[in-house]
Amino acid sequence: MTDISLRHSLVVRITHWTNTVVFLALIISGIAILMAHPRLYWGETGAYGSPALIELPVPLDTYQSGWGRSLHFLAAWICVLNGVCYITFGFVSGHFAKDQSMKYSPLQRLAYLGVAFLLFPLMIVSGLAMSPAVTAAMPFLGGLFGGHQSSRTVHFFVTNLLLLFTIAHIARVYLAGFRNRMRGMILGREMPLKEGI
Repeated sequence: MTDISLRHSLVVRITHWTNTVVFLALIISGIAILMAHPRLYWGETGAYGSPALIELPVPLDTYQSGWGRSLHFLAAWICVLNGVCYITFGFVSGHFAKDQSMKYSPLQRLAYLGVAFLLFPLMIVSGLAMSPAVTAAMPFLGGLFGGHQSSRTVHFFVTNLLLLFTIAHIARVYLAGFRNRMRGMILGREMPLKEGI
């Protein structure tokens, strides 16, 4: 009889796939927002005619930002709630415990911890710091990154780090045995392998 081991709990699988869909929505809507103004600045203000920190080679399309902003806002809050569920479950269930984390290499553990406890919080705070409504209620947020436009620039670079992590994660899944790892992330069980992803 083949030994099939439990790889991921139902909560981990649901939060993983929710995050996958939401991250895709955030990337698509973020590109739409960026197309409306493909320039990055540092400080409080920035507009056409003022010097940009970076001019991105993205086609200008101001008609996309309305739906892009609405989708981005909705997807961001779903991502935050999903992340809170995952982190809470991780601590309550022992998912983050040492024996569980030994499924992963030290570099993988460091990458996952960096994403969950550094990059995601930085995305949330920089996103909130761009919102005039939020900074009106909590003015200190606007100054955390040196201004509204600095927050936007930080948000952009953290997005790129998360994209690099996602590409590396997918490559690692592929190299570790794509079908088996996908079975584990969809059904929760997979054939035991010597090394984790």
